[in-house]
Amino acid sequence: MRPFFLLWVSVVFFAGCRRAETSAPVSESVPVTLPTIMVSVESQPTVIEVPATVRPAQRAVIAAKLTGTIATLPWGLGQAVRAGDLLVTLAVPETEARVQQAQAQLAEATRAAERERTLVAKGVNAPDAQRDAEDRLRYAQAQVAEAEALLAHASIRAPFAGVVTEKRVLPGDLATAGLPLLALESTTHLLAEGTIPERLATRLHIGDALTVLVDENSAPFTGTLEELSASADSISRSTLAKVALPPGAARSGQFVRLQVPAGDHPALLVPVDALSRFGQMERVFIVRDGQAVLRLVKSGRETGGRVEILGGLSAGEIVVRSAPASLREGDRVTAAP
Repeated sequence: MRPFFLLWVSVVFFAGCRRAETSAPVSESVPVTLPTIMVSVESQPTVIEVPATVRPAQRAVIAAKLTGTIATLPWGLGQAVRAGDLLVTLAVPETEARVQQAQAQLAEATRAAERERTLVAKGVNAPDAQRDAEDRLRYAQAQVAEAEALLAHASIRAPFAGVVTEKRVLPGDLATAGLPLLALESTTHLLAEGTIPERLATRLHIGDALTVLVDENSAPFTGTLEELSASADSISRSTLAKVALPPGAARSGQFVRLQVPAGDHPALLVPVDALSRFGQMERVFIVRDGQAVLRLVKSGRETGGRVEILGGLSAGEIVVRSAPASLREGDRVTAAP
């Protein structure tokens, strides 16, 4: 009797458990309402990036016009100078002596001319004697002007405001005529010089605005096309262009890139907030059949709060904007405009 009772209790127990399992409700995820936008195709400008080098619009190699010893050279590399500042002083005793000699001859010629004027006025000498004295006076004056102009070259001044970029001599060195002493570059007017393909150069005109990129971490800025060569290189088929840069945007000698317009192309555009990055991957969520679907994409240029999608999406698909971090593929989504 006991075995039968135990068997009956077991059957009742397992039957109760099965009824409990089958009666449990099946849970379903609640749809999440998220802002979305349809992927659109629009015409976007095509740009070609051209390497360029920043150079000063004004650059001067300061050379000596006299032979002498460097007396003073107060400026060092990188120091800023103003237009007219004294850069170098030369010790030129021979030229100074030449000035003194010319001044002495001028004084003698002046006295002689005055004496002849007096004698001619008294009728002692003929007028020709006065004319000869006047000629000698003018010749002496010219000699003094020449000697003083030569001596003025012993003091070398900055032709424009800028910075010292090269320093090739030191005080005490011998300077000869034509010897480079310093190099001076302007910092207020810089140009980005690059060669533009001939087929693109024909689209450009003086005064056009071009976008300039310094590096990946700096924001792009706008330059103005200031010079464009009228001829193209016969080998590279490119044209030299010079783009004026805003003050302080770059440094002399720096590498930059010029973005040159090259027509238009159709582009898939999505808002920047629809794109998220996970490591090296770029991804977006689209809504299909009421579910979130993860897509890996490749992005391009970003303009005006929108980014170009080069691959991974098709026109007309619905993209989730500002997807929450908790969103997973397969989650139920209600698209909101």
